[in-house]
Amino acid sequence: MSVIKEQDIIDSIAGACQYISYYHPEDFVKGMVEAYEKEESEAAKNAIAQILINSKMCAMGHRPLCQDTGSVNIFIKVGLNAKLELSKELEDVLNEGVAKGYTDPDNTLRYSVVSDPAGERKNTKNNTPAVIHYSVDNSDKVEITVAAKGGGSENKSKFTVLNPSDSIYDWVMENVKQMGAGWCPPGILGIGIGGNPEKSMLLAKEALMDHIDIHELKKRGAKNAVEELRLKLYEDINKIGTGAQGLGGLTTVLDVKILDYPCHAASKPVAMIPNCAATRHIHFELDGSGAAKFEKPDLNIWPDLEIPMDSVKRVNIEDLTKQNLSQFKSGDTLLLSGKILTARDAAHKKIVEYKKEGKPLPNGLDLKDRFIYYVGPVDPVKNEVVGPAGPTTSTRMDKFTKDMMEIGILGMIGKAERKQPTIDLIKEYKSTYLIATGGAAYLISQSIKDAKVVAFEEMGMEAIYEFEVKDMPVTVAVDTEGVSIHTTGPQKWRTI
Repeated sequence: MSVIKEQDIIDSIAGACQYISYYHPEDFVKGMVEAYEKEESEAAKNAIAQILINSKMCAMGHRPLCQDTGSVNIFIKVGLNAKLELSKELEDVLNEGVAKGYTDPDNTLRYSVVSDPAGERKNTKNNTPAVIHYSVDNSDKVEITVAAKGGGSENKSKFTVLNPSDSIYDWVMENVKQMGAGWCPPGILGIGIGGNPEKSMLLAKEALMDHIDIHELKKRGAKNAVEELRLKLYEDINKIGTGAQGLGGLTTVLDVKILDYPCHAASKPVAMIPNCAATRHIHFELDGSGAAKFEKPDLNIWPDLEIPMDSVKRVNIEDLTKQNLSQFKSGDTLLLSGKILTARDAAHKKIVEYKKEGKPLPNGLDLKDRFIYYVGPVDPVKNEVVGPAGPTTSTRMDKFTKDMMEIGILGMIGKAERKQPTIDLIKEYKSTYLIATGGAAYLISQSIKDAKVVAFEEMGMEAIYEFEVKDMPVTVAVDTEGVSIHTTGPQKWRTI
């Protein structure tokens, strides 16, 4: 009988959280390289290049792939013939491992988990608790899969119960079209079919942990209905034209994974969950021989890439005014230099409350003629100015945009599309919306030369910072005329 010690479980979970924060799975890297090589859309190819450059930098520098280091999902299968030497509940042991991994001083990860979700939403300060799924078998081992899922992709999860005669293909295609770019494509789509509502959602999440093998499936051909559905969805989703970061292109999904389970004859539960460009998961076993050991990937799997500079415009933020923003058109690539402010959901909510109460913002903070970057950075380590600092999904800030425009902001920086009412406001106020590449957080952080908290310090990563940036890469997503790259880009590449 294997004797598996408490500390080995803690150290293994901690090590896994660290490992997946800076190493993409090898099959994902290879899938992205293939997508880069065949991509014909210049904007999408540039975005994939940034993601791959960021990925290699993180693998070498051991810093997070994305500023959203995710909430932790643990799938644990406990062998009934294994002996676990525990001084506390297994759930507490697993969460101790998560806390240890996320608070590692050499690579501190971002704490994104809040308690009292319907009320105070207070940060737990160590990213616990994890979402844990237990199962058992007759072995003498413990099998564990650890995954970190960011909010952008989790928020795009979908579930329905179809009628038995309804088309799963039609439901998936319709919902993928509506997902937009907030989940940071290209990535993987997990689909769960059958069981009941909670089982289908769990199947969809588990499907994301499987290896990318769509090309092997294409080569040998489908052997059953599920494999036929995988192939058809893979081909047709990529014909929608969404492309990397929603900019329009040939690759939106690297693979479509499906797991199914028998269900009631009157039902057809279906769930869909995407994995983003910061796909992070690892599987390991504990057999009593000590903590898990994780092998470093071969750095040669990453190509040496550079961001093309042919059509890039360097822009000094201090020179920008409402009058000259019109020179930048949707799709332009810019390198920004100067000072910008940051704000996410909680900060926007506070700002609007101050505005409605007629109160000045703390510390004399003035938002007029400033660019607001939607970001919650990772804390810095060692000599860093700031940790990885990629964009968060901008649509969450749409509800605050009118107030921010009335305050007098110059423009916004985030990721993914904006809703039409927000686009109309951008046009009305002759503002602009820029996007940075989701999944390139460490790369982006290298352009930030100074960072300081200027308001709401008590909110942690939700605080307002002032960043001084040098050559920060962005794309004009919505210009002063209301032209959106997230509309024109996919339209150009759609073939279905």
